[in-house]
Amino acid sequence: MSKRTWQPKRKKRMRVHGFLKRMSTSSGKNIISARRAKGRKNLTVKVGTK
Repeated sequence: MSKRTWQPKRKKRMRVHGFLKRMSTSSGKNIISARRAKGRKNLTVKVGTK
């Protein structure tokens, strides 16, 4: 049997899609501000704890 395609890694997820990554670029800041303006509950991905 081959492995499934989604092998979750919390650190990688945060480094690619996290808040600090978004705020590090001008386009990322635009994304955050757009989500704030829309009234999003979650601005970026959240990594839950077990």
